[in-house]
Amino acid sequence: MLVLRRSLVPALLVSAALVASGCASKRMTTGSVPKNLQKPVAQMSMTELKQASDYWSKQYSRSPKDKRVGLQFATSLRMTGRNEQALAVMQQMAILHSNDRDVLAAYGKALAGAGQLKKALSTVRRAQTPDQPDWKLHSAEGAILDQLGQPKAARLSYRKALDLKPNEASVISNLGMSYLLTGDLRSSETYLRQAIALPGADSRVRQNLARVIGLQGRFKDAETVAAGELPPAEAQANIAFLRQMLTEQNAWNKLKDKDKKAG
Repeated sequence: MLVLRRSLVPALLVSAALVASGCASKRMTTGSVPKNLQKPVAQMSMTELKQASDYWSKQYSRSPKDKRVGLQFATSLRMTGRNEQALAVMQQMAILHSNDRDVLAAYGKALAGAGQLKKALSTVRRAQTPDQPDWKLHSAEGAILDQLGQPKAARLSYRKALDLKPNEASVISNLGMSYLLTGDLRSSETYLRQAIALPGADSRVRQNLARVIGLQGRFKDAETVAAGELPPAEAQANIAFLRQMLTEQNAWNKLKDKDKKAG
């Protein structure tokens, strides 16, 4: 049975559910924001993400106490791999807005990105309230539990999230990745295919589905899914991502040889 290395988990889990409300999952609506940055962070190219990071860095320098600016800046930092800096920003936000659920959720995400999983879990749980449960926080808890190697508890959290928000693509995708992490590729593919057909699924869901298919030896199918109905540049980026991830598993060459023999 395939079991993925825990070091790959942060790169695989679709962590949109860990992002605070009004941050990456919603559009930037301020008129002063450049037009090319007025879309969900998950849909930005790497160039746009760097531009977003530069833009919000300047805004943060001017208004370091502004909640929205801090959340946007930290999100753009996380999406460009600058996890330690994102955590530093969110630590300041958590001090300034200690009881704000959006801030606590984003702080939990930053902690998880920096590898402080136990503290991330306690932070996310502290943000949750029994009388007004938040599906994003349940999904965030599940993603962290998966990284801690507790898949049963993680899936229970995902189910709670889906009870509150049925057919949410990010949650179903994370559920699919949970099964991938324990080597159940068929279940993983089933959930990821369900997720990719739902509104709100972004390119990371497609990338993860392609990887699950590739790990089952269906190399051509994996590349087809990775490309999908995307512009050529995005399709090439997805295929490059697929090759990189399969190479990290030392599987790319084996799958390629197997595919040639099958052809």
